Amino acid sequence: MSGAKALIKALEKQGVKEIFGLPGGANLPMYDELFKSNIRHILVRHEQSAAHMADGFGRVSRKAGVCFATSGPGATNIVTGLATAQADSAPMVAITGQVPLSMIGRDAFQESDIIGIANPVVKYSFQPTTPTEIPEVVKKGFYIAETGRPGAVLIDVPKDVQQNEADIPFPEEVKIRGYHPWTDPDVVAIERAIKLLLSSTRPVILAGGGVIISSAFAELQSLAEMLMIPVVTTFKGKGAFPENHPLSLGPIGMHGHAEANKIMSEADCVLAIGTRFSDRSVGRFDEFEKNLKIIHLDVDPAEIGKNQTTSVAVVGDVKASLRIFLRLLAEQVTKKSEHNVWLTHVTEVKDYWRQNLKLHPGELTAAKILRKLREVMPAESIVTTEVGQHQMWASLFYDVIHPGTFFSSTGLGTMGWGFPAAIGAKAARPDLPVVDIAGDGSFNMTENSLATSVLEGLPVIVFLVNNYLLGMVAQWQRTFYDRRMIGVDQKHCPDYVKLAESYGAQGIRVGSLDELGHAIKAGLKSDVATVIDIPIDPEEDVLPFVAPGTSLKDMILPS
Repeated sequence: MSGAKALIKALEKQGVKEIFGLPGGANLPMYDELFKSNIRHILVRHEQSAAHMADGFGRVSRKAGVCFATSGPGATNIVTGLATAQADSAPMVAITGQVPLSMIGRDAFQESDIIGIANPVVKYSFQPTTPTEIPEVVKKGFYIAETGRPGAVLIDVPKDVQQNEADIPFPEEVKIRGYHPWTDPDVVAIERAIKLLLSSTRPVILAGGGVIISSAFAELQSLAEMLMIPVVTTFKGKGAFPENHPLSLGPIGMHGHAEANKIMSEADCVLAIGTRFSDRSVGRFDEFEKNLKIIHLDVDPAEIGKNQTTSVAVVGDVKASLRIFLRLLAEQVTKKSEHNVWLTHVTEVKDYWRQNLKLHPGELTAAKILRKLREVMPAESIVTTEVGQHQMWASLFYDVIHPGTFFSSTGLGTMGWGFPAAIGAKAARPDLPVVDIAGDGSFNMTENSLATSVLEGLPVIVFLVNNYLLGMVAQWQRTFYDRRMIGVDQKHCPDYVKLAESYGAQGIRVGSLDELGHAIKAGLKSDVATVIDIPIDPEEDVLPFVAPGTSLKDMILPS
């Protein structure tokens, strides 16, 4: 068979049901074989969106999403999507066409060294040079993308390798030299961690994205309730723990909850689970770890000690590690008193900030519209976000109740990610409502995915928080640059209702909270995408705010 046929057959053997892509000259052989397959092809309007859709699909399904692109600009257009998935440990396999082997290095039409370009932003990359390599490469690619700490894998297939024929074996198993993603947790290290945790007087659990990736929700909740320890999350870990739970304080960090930042800065011991301690989460590294003992659980040994000094490290899948934690703890402790001094203080701090945090005046404010969204959307709804002020308002005011249903571009902060990712999420879970919490600046970057949403029957809601600004940049210019505003005014262009309608989607502009509630319900009932245009005050800032180079205790609060 041809290399292209072997590729599609290998994808079928991996259980692939959907591919997001855009054809071109260098990948036409694989598309010709895809035509004969039962795999669904979802046509995008830009290759970057194909990568984001595959990313969103992968985060929701926990299986690698797949995207296709042609050579040259088609391949380079997916680089941002690869980097986004890799930064957030999302499983994805991108398959690109390439010029024939004999033309590589000769500046052929639509040639780019995509392996060289993408290598810094992927977990691994392959370029098979014979058709017989393709099934093994595909199987290895999916194994690498999905195991250990998930990530992005690139498979670049020259056109003649797609066209040439050979007798092609399909391996049942693959071994990758030097790649050993599964590490059994060290029981001795866990025993040391338990001893340190139980000896602390002001413990906090910090849950990161690793909890969501490993689906360790029940284990995390059982541990927190067994020891009655408050739980904060990173922004990527938002949704790892139900935010309506009495022990939940919400996300910490630059745009974290005031109560979460306050308690985190007072803790004497943190059990950090599946987090990389990013600067956006902890502020100044030296200040965060001052007077703080850190127990770090992570599947990736490279994260241990990278940003913070660790007192005890437990390397391994965090779900497996937490199960051992619970088993060993059950032998030592039944339950800590719900009336201990630390927990009483935590509750008081939480109640104070939730009652006294000053909010922006008006009816359509960030807090009110996001709380209305939470009120109307079913608990199990999947939420993606774009990047900007709206993203941080979602961190503050949209409570995730059902674990593992909130997704955002956190590591790379990719504007334009949320909408195509929502479409990918809908493809993975067509039975669930999907909403993209968007800002106008970010939505503008990939709004042409409305065509994909409508024509492919993947209806999602775009909850458009619209101040006709690049809002986060504008906030920084107001705060740090003496209101020297440049390059942020979008001048009320476009009209999002007309834009939605031009694609065959539903567009609704609202002027009150009641209208917003009706619009969300209309979106839930719609069989096409719905764009809800929600005008807000362009002067509204995201607060609290921890400025770069400061610590969590140095929050800027609304006055």
